[in-house]
Amino acid sequence: MKKLVYFLFAIFPLLTQGQNAPLINANVKGIIVDKASKEPVVGANVSIKGTTNGAITDINGEFSLSTGQTLPFTLVIRSVGYQPQEYLAQNKELKIELSATQTSLQELVVTSRRRAEKVQEVPIPISIIRGQAIEDAGAFNVNRLKELVPTVQLYASNARNTTLNIRGLGSTYGLTNDGIDPGVGFYLDGVYLARPAATALDFIDIEQVEVLRGPQGTLFGKNTTSGAFNITSRLPEFRPSGSFEVSYGNYGYIQAKTSLTGPLGKNLAARISFSGTQRNGTLYNVATQSDINDINNLGVRAQFLYTPNDKVKVVLAGDFTDQKPDGYGWAVAGVVKTQRADYRQFNAIIADLGYTLPYKSAFERKVDLDTKSQADNQLGGVSLNGDFKLGNGTLTSTTAYRYWEWVPLNDRDYTGLPVFTISAGNSFHSQWSQEFRYSGKFSERLSGVVGLFGLWQDLNTDPVHTEEAGAAQWRFAQSSTSPLWATPGLFDNYGIKTTYGIKSTGLAAYTQFDWEVIPKLHILPGLRYNYDKKIVDYNRVRYGGLQTEDPALIALKNGVYSNQTFHTDATEGNFSGQISAQYRFNPKVNAFATYSVSYKPIGVNVGGLPTANGQVLLELAEVKPEAVNHKEIGIKTNPGQNAVLNFTLYQTDIKDFQTQVQTPEPGVNRGYLANAEKVRVRGIEIDGNLTVGNSLRLNAAIAYTDGKYVKFTNAPVPLEEVGGAQAFKDISGGDLPGISKFSGSAGAEVARKGTLIDLKGNFFLGADIFYRSEFSSSPSPSQYLNIPAYALLNARAGFRASNGITFFLWSRNLTNTDYYEQLLAAPGSYGQYAGIVGDPRTYGVTLRYSF
Repeated sequence: MKKLVYFLFAIFPLLTQGQNAPLINANVKGIIVDKASKEPVVGANVSIKGTTNGAITDINGEFSLSTGQTLPFTLVIRSVGYQPQEYLAQNKELKIELSATQTSLQELVVTSRRRAEKVQEVPIPISIIRGQAIEDAGAFNVNRLKELVPTVQLYASNARNTTLNIRGLGSTYGLTNDGIDPGVGFYLDGVYLARPAATALDFIDIEQVEVLRGPQGTLFGKNTTSGAFNITSRLPEFRPSGSFEVSYGNYGYIQAKTSLTGPLGKNLAARISFSGTQRNGTLYNVATQSDINDINNLGVRAQFLYTPNDKVKVVLAGDFTDQKPDGYGWAVAGVVKTQRADYRQFNAIIADLGYTLPYKSAFERKVDLDTKSQADNQLGGVSLNGDFKLGNGTLTSTTAYRYWEWVPLNDRDYTGLPVFTISAGNSFHSQWSQEFRYSGKFSERLSGVVGLFGLWQDLNTDPVHTEEAGAAQWRFAQSSTSPLWATPGLFDNYGIKTTYGIKSTGLAAYTQFDWEVIPKLHILPGLRYNYDKKIVDYNRVRYGGLQTEDPALIALKNGVYSNQTFHTDATEGNFSGQISAQYRFNPKVNAFATYSVSYKPIGVNVGGLPTANGQVLLELAEVKPEAVNHKEIGIKTNPGQNAVLNFTLYQTDIKDFQTQVQTPEPGVNRGYLANAEKVRVRGIEIDGNLTVGNSLRLNAAIAYTDGKYVKFTNAPVPLEEVGGAQAFKDISGGDLPGISKFSGSAGAEVARKGTLIDLKGNFFLGADIFYRSEFSSSPSPSQYLNIPAYALLNARAGFRASNGITFFLWSRNLTNTDYYEQLLAAPGSYGQYAGIVGDPRTYGVTLRYSF
């Protein structure tokens, strides 16, 4: 990585050399000044439109161009902190005034409704994060965005076991089951990324991220019952430009990014982008005397833009990401006394085995894991996107292939004892998708979008999922006082090998219209048809352990792991839709109301099924689709020229809510999916921003979210009630997991013009704070598995020079707050639970150069 950084800086002069070479000797001179202060603008880039001929303004704001072109011609002027401008040059001596960039949210343009619109005019609650804001905040993946958008929740014990929710809804909370679809759509340049691991992708050359809240199935190809992430990358440009960035920080943090773009021909442009990140581990494994939970990421993205004429735009893109962290592992955060007999309690078990945890708190950032931690995560794909202007609209075709390869190794008991010595759920996923979409105006008062979408997925164990016990398993699995449990070698290297495959087909037709009934009043109806099919073949075979013919010993072994085989062919089709009304009182006030009905696709269980009286509960192999009923009202306002204030009130009711539950059976590897009869989530969201002059920007967002199980009569008992008289419990009225009643973020950045080492530009100081109140970390509410409230402070300070150089210091979790991301009960429900601790204070420096 360090050699790469040195190489990038070494080629700076080569990449910028020759860009200002004259065509022939004919001079055009000029000066560029700030429109308000009339001061010279230093380091502004001036180029002749349609050519690579350009110049940079000097310390006096002056420039000189040599060209053989005949006046008049158009100049393109760009400078950090100013709005890009095109200027018609009609003589050889010019004076050009630049206006400072206005950064208020009402000027942001979104494409979520398949056309360019100002965000304040769209009747959808949307949060926008621009690429520069993402980079300055150090948000190099989705996990950091939850600190900027409080309605987003992301929980990850590793890349595979990731839950991405909006307003507390979307995916099941806890360990991932491959047989379920996410309810939050994740789109990169129009391509749907199906697996939760996609959220681990590093942001490479991102233009902006749009977070849409609430059901969006009538706008996007894949059904999105809870919202969508619409991520747009920077497209290739015909004007040569580039950027280079390197960051250093504590914990051995180093990150390098680069992006280059320019023409390959008259109608063909390209962009190549790279990102590499390394960081030492934040946890120390006393068993191996090494750090774990590090970062080791590489990513590259290439794009080609072809524009044969002004009616056709074709983009071919490919990306590859390889992540090889030494992780993940977690410490025991606490021990709960269950209702099992005393000899079956965690503390009694480890005492009998002569073991003591080598730490008192998970916040000591120590772990004791006797199994190597591994989480190799590789993602990539190619896409072909074509936009063709037809009539008053645009026909879009998006064809894509994506793959995901996952090679993990975990210590599932969270201790240095040989209880679960191998846990490796190797997987390979591939998907093909095709979308055709037409959007535009159908008449003077009617516009909209009509689309067809197909998604074909194939997910397999690669080649097999392995779960293996060790010599200490007998004491954890012991469920009676029989001395047979201590039979030497009974559970040594005893495990299961599981193979399964899921073939999924998802087809949809969708439409959304915007009808201007009268001036200011718009009615927006939408309709969607879904067809989903999942075919599953599951086979689990036990192996190893003591080879014996003794029926009593065989029964003990079967009580831990058993063979299991099943086949499921699940099919579901449904109609869904929504209707919205929008009234624009005036250019500064926009009100809307939405009612929608949607369905989350049918699910299948592929983590193993629980048993009852020795029989596999095959009826649990299929999980019903969620039926979502959503109501929302909102108002978007611009109380001042540079001010935004938005308000949203909503309620979502879900029938047959898909939830992840745990079972005491170790053979059910990652819990299983079930349906809760009914849940309800309702809330209030307020967000706004204010720009004061050109020097101060303020933003804030607050969300109140109330999520309840309205009816769930057959839920698994919480950890503290395992071993009691009942194996299931009525938790109706209990809190949904992962939802804080209150969450919020606020940020401020102040900028001042100044000079640093003869460089003119802007000094800046910024800070962001994120807060969330207590939330449950257990699918069935538990008095022990609740995560306390916490707040995080991030800050940055630096200098943006007019010549494209930016330098700044940054810190995340500046106050070094100890907090949990998640609490997870260990498999087997022995009483111990792990704590996924958030990152400690990190800090560093970033140097960025753009030309």
